[in-house]
Amino acid sequence: MDNEFYERADAHIELANKHINEEISRGKASSSLLYSASRFNAWISACGWNNAEEMAGSKEETIEYFVTEYRKMLEENLDDYIENFNQYMQLEESET
Repeated sequence: MDNEFYERADAHIELANKHINEEISRGKASSSLLYSASRFNAWISACGWNNAEEMAGSKEETIEYFVTEYRKMLEENLDDYIENFNQYMQLEESET
């Protein structure tokens, strides 16, 4: 990770949060963000190949890579939220 990794991630989160309103739920914003990440990563993958056949030949390996990376990041963030739940969810100690 480079020095701007978390800044870029926070910018994406901020953009997703701006879409949440009375008509667009957190779940819908999350689905859009997840879809956009998959679409972007498909493009990133395509940029590494010379043709569709090469890309198709590495499809399963590519999926495994991105799923593994997502799982590690999700586990890290879930653990962080579990450890800091009251603070992150702005709960007072008396509410727990």
